[in-house]
Amino acid sequence: MNSFTIRTMRPDEISLAVDWAAAEGWNPGLADDACFASVDPEGFFIAELDGKPVATVSCVNYDARFAFLGFYMVRADLRGKGFGLRIWDAAIAHAGARVIGLDGVVAQQENYKKSGFQLAYANVRYGGTVVAAPAAPRTDIMALSDIPFAAVEADDATVFPAPRSAFLRAWIGARGHIGCALMRDGRLAGWGVIRPCRKGFKIGPLVADDRASAEVVLSALLARVGGGEIFLDVPGINREAIALAQDFGLAPVFETARMYTGAIPPLRMQRVFGVTSFELG
Repeated sequence: MNSFTIRTMRPDEISLAVDWAAAEGWNPGLADDACFASVDPEGFFIAELDGKPVATVSCVNYDARFAFLGFYMVRADLRGKGFGLRIWDAAIAHAGARVIGLDGVVAQQENYKKSGFQLAYANVRYGGTVVAAPAAPRTDIMALSDIPFAAVEADDATVFPAPRSAFLRAWIGARGHIGCALMRDGRLAGWGVIRPCRKGFKIGPLVADDRASAEVVLSALLARVGGGEIFLDVPGINREAIALAQDFGLAPVFETARMYTGAIPPLRMQRVFGVTSFELG
């Protein structure tokens, strides 16, 4: 009889889920595994059949009220055998009574609804090759790492359903990640991070008071890497964010469904011009 087990991944095994995500065309960042592990090391699961991996999923608990599910994958040659449902159930159990969020492929929306998820809005990945203009010297643009962390943390609380201090510290400080901040009248008006991925660069998060501020931060980030192939994940309900992506010559690549199992705190989605990650919210 085949031996099927589900267990928590070791931190060094999260790279397996990232590699599988790359094979699915999700284009993860080069330092994603270490950053993701900083949130909830117990929230990454692997299913094995006779000691070989057959499925993965993550459901990281941010606090006592909110969790986010991602990396839900079953090996292509073993789909349709019930392995996915079993590891899914393990992930949902890890979240307990928390509200769970996810970014699912649009085709699976109905299946997610059967598990209690409801559509909140679409996220759209925009991509393309951008020629970065030389950055003119500006006194209001600073390295994100030079901004007091408490200010970044407070601003992030306006756009994300739970505190994520450990993740933000890891994300800002990861090798290859570059962060820029726009200061206005002594306060943080916009900020973002660009990171190298298996293919090109992704920008996320990109948070700003308005489109003009978002454009300043986006331009600064692009200048730091010299342009190239860029991807920006945009909430479909933020029309200004979509217009910004289009004005930079980016075109839709694919779409996900942001879904939740319950109510989340009110968020200022008009300030979200780039989603941090489809895997962790």
